[in-house]
Amino acid sequence: MPGLDPLAPTPAPTPGNAADFSWQQDDVFGRIASRYDRLCDLFSLGLHRLWKRRVARVIADEPWTTLLDGATGTGDIILRLLAHERVAGRTVIASDISEAMLARARQRLACHPARLRFEVLNLECMPSMADASVDAYSISLALKICDRPAALQEALRVLKPGGRLVVLEASTLRPAWLQRAYLAYMALCMPLLGWLATGGDASAYRYLLLGIRGFPSAEQLAAELEEMGFEEVGFERLSLGIVAIHTARKPR
Repeated sequence: MPGLDPLAPTPAPTPGNAADFSWQQDDVFGRIASRYDRLCDLFSLGLHRLWKRRVARVIADEPWTTLLDGATGTGDIILRLLAHERVAGRTVIASDISEAMLARARQRLACHPARLRFEVLNLECMPSMADASVDAYSISLALKICDRPAALQEALRVLKPGGRLVVLEASTLRPAWLQRAYLAYMALCMPLLGWLATGGDASAYRYLLLGIRGFPSAEQLAAELEEMGFEEVGFERLSLGIVAIHTARKPR
């Protein structure tokens, strides 16, 4: 059963794909779409529900008219977002590169009378989305499995001047020994749990482990956003820093 060495040093964050994941070569999300939500519960011990509830509140509090949700997955974030009355009448574009995941999102959101659109989009390159076409853009738990600079540059392009970016992603626990203990736990326990839960589909947890290990800290990601041209960059750590919510604004 494949795993990661918990004592191996964490590689320095570099631009690119932290998980070394290519959706063109491995349709892992298509294979696990029907059980993706259960796997999220397993891998996060249920904490992802709290993270998504919080990020949905952050998105809802922004005064946007049209939101593009990148890497929507099975629609978890949008489900929680639509629970907020203040978003009534706004338009939400749910997008994902995996048609199977997006089909699952359609099923879960079918009963919501919101202004919803579903688009198969690669968040690294979205030619069908016009420049400055949305005034809010969200992406949750997907930056670690894509070309991060390309995805963020696309977010900057499609946002209107003054538009808001909201990102939920892996971060770094404080103090450092706690991060090391967390990585050791993930490397030792997640392969076994993932192997059992997926019937031996190693991709379902391999990319998660690599992405968490190789993803930049909250401070480093904030610096990347500023260097890219975003303004009003900030972040909020959740669950001691397992993840963080990043916010930024496109210059007016």
